Amino acid sequence: MVDKFTFTTEEREETLKLYAQLKELVGESLQPGDEEKIRHHLLLCIERQQVQRDVFGLNPILTGLQTALITVSEIGLRRDAVMAIMLHPSVENGYLTIERVGEEYGVSVARILHGLQRIQELYKKNPVIESENFRNLLLSFAEDMRVILIMIADRVNLMRQIRDAAQESARQEVSQEAAYLYAPLAHKLGLYKLKSELEDLSLKYMEHDAYYLIKDKLSETKKSRDAYIDSFIRPISEKLQAAGLKFHIKGRTKSIHSIWQKMKKQKCGFEGVYDLFAIRIILDSPVEKEKMHCWQVYSIVTDMYQPNPKRLRDWLSVPKSNGYESLHITVLGPQQKWVEVQIRTERMDEIAEKGVAAHWRYKGVKGESGLDEWLTNIRQMLETSDGEEAMDQFKMDLYEDEVFVFTPRGDLLKFPKGATVLDMAYHIHSKIGNSCVGARINNKVVSFRQLLRSGDQVEIMTATNQKPKQEWLSVVKTSRAKSKIRLALKETQVKEALFAKEMIERKFKNKKIDLEESVMQQVVKKLHYKEVSEFYRQIADGTLDMNTFIETYLNVKQGDRAITGDNQARSADEFELEEHIPQPPVNDDVLIIDRNLKGVEYQLARCCNPIYGDSVFGFVTVSGGIKIHRTDCPNAPELRRRFGYRVVKAKWSGKGASQYSISLRVIGVDDIGIVNNLTSVIAKEEKLILRSINIDSHDGLFRGTLVVMLEDITRLESLIKRLKTVKGVKQIERI
Repeated sequence: MVDKFTFTTEEREETLKLYAQLKELVGESLQPGDEEKIRHHLLLCIERQQVQRDVFGLNPILTGLQTALITVSEIGLRRDAVMAIMLHPSVENGYLTIERVGEEYGVSVARILHGLQRIQELYKKNPVIESENFRNLLLSFAEDMRVILIMIADRVNLMRQIRDAAQESARQEVSQEAAYLYAPLAHKLGLYKLKSELEDLSLKYMEHDAYYLIKDKLSETKKSRDAYIDSFIRPISEKLQAAGLKFHIKGRTKSIHSIWQKMKKQKCGFEGVYDLFAIRIILDSPVEKEKMHCWQVYSIVTDMYQPNPKRLRDWLSVPKSNGYESLHITVLGPQQKWVEVQIRTERMDEIAEKGVAAHWRYKGVKGESGLDEWLTNIRQMLETSDGEEAMDQFKMDLYEDEVFVFTPRGDLLKFPKGATVLDMAYHIHSKIGNSCVGARINNKVVSFRQLLRSGDQVEIMTATNQKPKQEWLSVVKTSRAKSKIRLALKETQVKEALFAKEMIERKFKNKKIDLEESVMQQVVKKLHYKEVSEFYRQIADGTLDMNTFIETYLNVKQGDRAITGDNQARSADEFELEEHIPQPPVNDDVLIIDRNLKGVEYQLARCCNPIYGDSVFGFVTVSGGIKIHRTDCPNAPELRRRFGYRVVKAKWSGKGASQYSISLRVIGVDDIGIVNNLTSVIAKEEKLILRSINIDSHDGLFRGTLVVMLEDITRLESLIKRLKTVKGVKQIERI
């Protein structure tokens, strides 16, 4: 049984203290009845035992107040954020619905809670939180920016409270997320103080010895460091005053986490990190004289101290993409110590402080399109008196040009807005793209044309008989997918052309017709083909009848000559062609259906193509007709399960002269002349017609489809047996 939830004396005192502070800070933004409703809700939760301590033993009501105070005092949020923080545990545990919150506290509070719930669902997909893509997805998934700000504040508070926690594994997990996810998010949003605190605390818990080593070293060297900064600044200040410049100078020590990163990168001890602090000279200068004054300061500083030319960063002439402007130099100060000096104006400093931190960017993290301007606007909204109202109207458009989706393994992929399932298939591998037929998105089957949406979990579906088509180019969005489709189409065209040319040459040789390239070009034009590749494709797949082509060829070759004697143009019907297929007679095989009924009209099902000798059954269709299926038809189990009352018995009785179209799939090792070998076997079979053959070869393997006309199952089994003797053939199966 769970112990009854109670407050300790210390927790009660801290709660009352925080409650009073919050009330004073957000009092003006509270609505009538807010205080009474939230107090009643919390007391009711305690009374009903709906409040339980977390894995660290922390009081959720107290931690909620602590988080709320951070969001108000250090971020600038007000009433709606505080209400959402205090109500979130009840919503998360199912004691309170978001709809009810909307009715009692307003749509804005409900929207924040809905965003927090969506983030929780995102976490359940086990993403790799260390990736930049996941941080960006989190931003785009939140809808309302206050969701992200609350999450950052909550993690800062949690990191403050778990200092003495006994649950080491849980503390390690929380610290890793703080370092990899929440600190970068805080920095992107310009919350520099919170970012540094998250990094330092995560280092404290994950690298305990390193943290206290640096902390102790900083404490030991503080007096000497302050004295050094003063000695460095004083002469510069005198020179700047003498030049008549208005300015002020800041000196700051780097964070413990930043120093530790430098120690690891430079593979040195604490004493080896030369730039433990930086000096910032900020000028009060009119806009038209900013650059001149900055370069004047540069001249004064470098006249006094030797500069390192490799460490000059000029963002005055060409500002960064986020609008950041500044001049960074590193000079050799007293005692032969390198010191970083940043020179900028008040205006530049304000832009740098309100936008994305430039220091983060020049370390190699590149921003997404539109990110900087957007984040600067966020900071301005939070700092204005009507910031809350502006935030309520603010819609998430940061990544409007990008979507982020999960693979089944939890990997996160980024695509431009408008990308489809087919784009993702080609992103994974060209073979996956070439054989893509659709996908399962969040366990729902969709076509490969389906647009991707942020947060989707996508599993690509493939089929061995799928091939790229020209219209796929209009389905995909990414240039990568388009180039791979074009390459696949080109390879297919080459194969089809070779196969079609082989067919034409064989036909012409059999009919003793001379093949002339010039006549061929005229035939292609006469048959209204804009591209020769399309002509060969239709020859290869049987869309263009070979007899029609030969007749057209002969007509073009004869031209305007008189039709006499040997040059008489003859109809294709007079040729005995291997591919010439007479119209099959009306099916005269006898099929007995149900209770010895003969002569009943029926159709052979296309899903399984039954032939004489197959074990079959009849299925009464909605229109009243009967479809004949093989007993091993892929659809047979479902038909029997759902519509058993419409299934009737059927069996073959008398044999006529009917022929049936049968498709065979052939797989094997590629070899020169494989097509000739297969067709020669078929040609030797009496009363058997080859309708079409399609062979696809890749990486030394071939996969082909043969369509033949034959009489019954006995002839089919005989044909399969003979085809298996062809060199290289490994597998033959009926489709």
